[in-house]
Amino acid sequence: MAPNPAPSARLVLSTAGSRDEAEKIARTLVERRLAACVNLIPNLTSVYSWQGAIETAHEVLMLIKTSAERLPELETALREMHSYEVPEFVVIALESGNQAYLDWLAATVAP
Repeated sequence: MAPNPAPSARLVLSTAGSRDEAEKIARTLVERRLAACVNLIPNLTSVYSWQGAIETAHEVLMLIKTSAERLPELETALREMHSYEVPEFVVIALESGNQAYLDWLAATVAP
C-alpha cells in the first residue's frame, strides 16, 4: 500500500470500567459527530499505579477515530461522560491509510 497522507486523522485511546459505560460514550461521540467510529475491545486487564498503589482493573478499550479539529470537543465530552476521575485520553496521529476510509472519516466528523 502506498502511503497516503492523513494530516487530520487521529486515533484516540481511552478505557472505560464497563461495557455499558464504553457503549454509552461511544454512541454519544458518534451521534455528536465527534468520532466517526469507536471500536470497543472488552476483557482488557490494566495494571497501573494510582495514588501510590499498584492497581489491577478489568476495562474496555475504546479506539476512537476522529480528526485533529474535533479533539478539543471530544476530550471535553469524554471527561463529562466518564466515571473515572482521570480518564485516559491518548492521541495518535495517523501516518497513512486507505484514502477512501480517511475521506469517510473526515466527512463523518466534519462539523
